Amino acid sequence: METVQKILLIITIVGAVNWGLIGIMDFDLVAFLFGSMSLLTRIVYTLVGICGLVNIGLLMSHIDFKRD
Repeated sequence: METVQKILLIITIVGAVNWGLIGIMDFDLVAFLFGSMSLLTRIVYTLVGICGLVNIGLLMSHIDFKRD
């Protein structure tokens, strides 16, 4: 499971770097590599979104919500 978590984290980081490039330089690396809103671009964006949601779940699973 640790390997899957690392892969999901790497994909999330790729998405974060892409958003950083968009914000700083108005450059969309994913669209540059795969074409503007091509099928492959949409798949990459969808994978990044899913990985982000999974990472939220992983983060919450490590937080102890118990109150004494």
